[in-house]
Amino acid sequence: MATSSNVQEFTDANFEAEVLQSDKPVLVDFWAEWCMPCKMLAPTIDQIAEQFDGRVKVGKVDTDNNREISFKYGIQAIPTVILFQNGEVAQKFVGLKNKTEFEEALNTVIG
Repeated sequence: MATSSNVQEFTDANFEAEVLQSDKPVLVDFWAEWCMPCKMLAPTIDQIAEQFDGRVKVGKVDTDNNREISFKYGIQAIPTVILFQNGEVAQKFVGLKNKTEFEEALNTVIG
């Protein structure tokens, strides 16, 4: 899936370093190739990544290929988007959400 250059790929291997130890808030989109709502959400995630570039890290976790991290955060329905701050879950969005909901959550953690 083609994503914006500002959207990173997070995996079981790099999640700790890239997300949990990040000095910036991190928005993580848990998705899968076969998930239609995930594909519908992708352009919104790309827009958020562009809009908050430099202030928030944005990335995706392919749940099929990264089961360990998906299991750890109880991902049962996708898309699920989790906002992490200081290694902790700040907010969790399940299902297809609109851009405004993400913007409000990010503006809250950025201050």
